[in-house]
Amino acid sequence: MNNILEQAKSIKDTIIEYRRTIHANPEVGAELPKTKAYVMDKLREFGYEPQEICESGIVATIEGSKPGKTFLLRADMDALPMQENTSCDFKSNNGSMHACGHDMHTAMLLGAAKLLKDNQDQIEGTVKLVFQPDEEGFTGAKKMIKAGVLENPKVDAAMAMHVHSGSPSNLVLCGLGTSIAGCIRFRINVKGTGCHGAMPETGVDPINIASHIYLSLQELISREVSATESAVLTIGKFAGGDAPNIIPGEVVMEGTIRSLNKEIGEFIFDRMNDIVTSTAKMFRGEAELIELSSVPPLANDKELANEVVGYMKDIVGDKSVVVFEGGGMGSEDFASYSYEVPSLYIMLGAGSKQENELYGEPMHNEKVVFNEDILPTGAAIHAYSAIMWLKNHK
Repeated sequence: MNNILEQAKSIKDTIIEYRRTIHANPEVGAELPKTKAYVMDKLREFGYEPQEICESGIVATIEGSKPGKTFLLRADMDALPMQENTSCDFKSNNGSMHACGHDMHTAMLLGAAKLLKDNQDQIEGTVKLVFQPDEEGFTGAKKMIKAGVLENPKVDAAMAMHVHSGSPSNLVLCGLGTSIAGCIRFRINVKGTGCHGAMPETGVDPINIASHIYLSLQELISREVSATESAVLTIGKFAGGDAPNIIPGEVVMEGTIRSLNKEIGEFIFDRMNDIVTSTAKMFRGEAELIELSSVPPLANDKELANEVVGYMKDIVGDKSVVVFEGGGMGSEDFASYSYEVPSLYIMLGAGSKQENELYGEPMHNEKVVFNEDILPTGAAIHAYSAIMWLKNHK
């Protein structure tokens, strides 16, 4: 077991091949036909019997020679709807891009699947490998949980890993407690009455209504949420009208609420509904607030984190593991697992500007490039952490 990182390094080129194949063929959302077929084919090559338990949701299990508990390892597979603008030979050209590193995650878990097969005699219990769609849309985890991913066999603990652009390569970042924000994605439909731009009195201007709603929503964080609480309300889409001299009949706004406290997020959403409906009524229009999707804040189980971080130090060394309290305002749908079973979510540094000018762009950026040298590290962390946790929880 001490040489599992060396085993991972010996298949580095193979893991890179997995990553590049997936990167060059990105798929977005809940339906990932090419990606799921590729992953299932590779798992079968290793000797697994993968099952698709919901659309594009793949599960494969491996049992050791001794009975025991079940440890789940999860990777997300979906990409983003954006054009890639890197100089990579294997760049995507289909209008979508793995700008959040899910291709890296899938490749690392495939590498771990191979390592677990090679070390199957060391497994005391069961490792469940989960490849999930639509993390970006916050529906994938919920669909897989509903489909029974945590049952048959029943999962006792779960772990997921995310690459982190801008952090030094192979640096492990682990938050204790609530480390990633919850998110509510919403849409606001504002309806007025279209008319000629020269005669606004003959209609109801939804752009005016939407503007007042937008400004009023900004007061929620500053005046209705305690300064000691972390929360963000952002409108990222504001669309209405097609011509400069016509007042349109409708405006659509979309955005997100982020919070480290589930109740705070729900409070903001409820107050938004009050503001949206009453503001529209005040200006003789109508408006509706719709929740598109949501994910709760992600809470790492402290006991699990402290234990598994110790195993990670065996792989990367003591100085390459950073444990911290608190968290950021990004969101991750692995959070849904953390409300069902003890869970651990870590970040793995994927390169900084100091290492290479190509690295370090933010995630979700058209030019982000991840250091592929970390792929064996991620695969080894997955496999070793699962094996060691099972050994110590008989």
